[in-house]
Amino acid sequence: MEKQTVKKEYVIDAAGRALGRVASEAAKVLRGKDSVEFVNNIAPKVTVKIINASRIDATQKKLKEKIYTHYTGHPGGLRETSLGRMIEKKGWDEPVRKAVYGMLPSNRLRAVMMKNLIITE
Repeated sequence: MEKQTVKKEYVIDAAGRALGRVASEAAKVLRGKDSVEFVNNIAPKVTVKIINASRIDATQKKLKEKIYTHYTGHPGGLRETSLGRMIEKKGWDEPVRKAVYGMLPSNRLRAVMMKNLIITE
C-alpha cells in the first residue's frame, strides 16, 4: 500500500523581523528539521512562502556595512556589493534568497530545497 504524500505549504511573515531570523526559520522548514519524519538524505515535500520581504527590519548601518562578495574568475575580480545597493538593483528577493541559501547544507539537495522557496515583496 502506497503512502499518499501531500505537499505542505508554510507561510512566513517577514514584516518587522530581522533578515537572519526569517532566513533561519525558512531554512529549518525547507530542510525538514521541524518534522517528525525528518530524513537526512531526502528533501521534504514542503513549500515555503516568505511574504512582506520588503518590510524586513534593516537598520541604516546594516544597509551600508553588510557586504556581499563574489569572484568573477579573473585576476583582481573580487567584487563587493553592500546590502543597500543589492536591494536597489535586485529588490529584497535577492538578499533573502542568499541568506536562506547560505543556511542550507552544501550538497545536491540544496538546489532541490531552494526550488521550494517563494519570496514575495
